[in-house]
Amino acid sequence: MNGPLVEKAIALALRAHEGQMRKEAPTPYIVHPVRVALLLARYGFSDEVIAAGLVHDVVEDTPVSLDDVRRELGDAVADLVAPVTHDDTLPWEEKKRAYIEAVRVAPEDAKAIATADKIANAESLIAAHAREGNAVWNYFNAGREKKVWFEESMLAMLHESWQHPIVDAYAQMVAQVEALD
Repeated sequence: MNGPLVEKAIALALRAHEGQMRKEAPTPYIVHPVRVALLLARYGFSDEVIAAGLVHDVVEDTPVSLDDVRRELGDAVADLVAPVTHDDTLPWEEKKRAYIEAVRVAPEDAKAIATADKIANAESLIAAHAREGNAVWNYFNAGREKKVWFEESMLAMLHESWQHPIVDAYAQMVAQVEALD
């Protein structure tokens, strides 16, 4: 995880997310993609996958385009970022369904990025819930019920389309999220 591609991805993620904060935690946004990258490294994914994990949110959440990612980090990384980028032009539920379907047909490496992202998000949600209780659901546009629906739907799709230990870790996180009131 210390190759030049990962270093370039770190630099791009730092520039793109500069000044952004996580909505459910009082931490700089960059902590999230770093957590995703660390999860991917822990499960033995390649530097290309780790690099894509570092920049998985830049197209969705910053002015950086997929072409920018392609130019700076190459086709392989951009091709992994594309299917894990939400289409924010769609209404919430339609956007989430489209995301699930995009990940379903994506390569396994993209599935890994999506799964690591969901694990990191669930960990943040659980920590925020421990601090704030039910008020944490106010951070999400759709509330608790739809957030849990999305996590359960994502997990079901992964169980149908891919077998990997990281999916088992995600299943444990989904169970913890379901148990939150």
